[in-house]
Amino acid sequence: MTQYKYNEIKSYFKDWIKEQNKEWITDNIDDLHHHCFNSDYYIIGTYEAKQWLGNQVFNIIDLIKQYENDNFGEVNTDFSDPEKVVNMYVYIIGEEIVSDYRNQLEEVA
Repeated sequence: MTQYKYNEIKSYFKDWIKEQNKEWITDNIDDLHHHCFNSDYYIIGTYEAKQWLGNQVFNIIDLIKQYENDNFGEVNTDFSDPEKVVNMYVYIIGEEIVSDYRNQLEEVA
């Protein structure tokens, strides 16, 4: 999996976690990914999304195609919309970040 802007996305998740109540995190541990990466947009605006994608846009599109085919059997993301491309990519990378976070919580417990 590509690691484009991984640290930026991870930092976004850490900031989001800090804003949450610890009890809420415990009660919603199975839905952290959804709440952080699917209930709001990471990037809003076509210009901002194009800038964010930079020269990695085709690598990101390939990753999204592979992910959606593997998980849904078809591709649904509208690749003509840079905002949708960014947000789907962040959603995918977010799965790995949340999984790592949950694993760390289990190791501490």
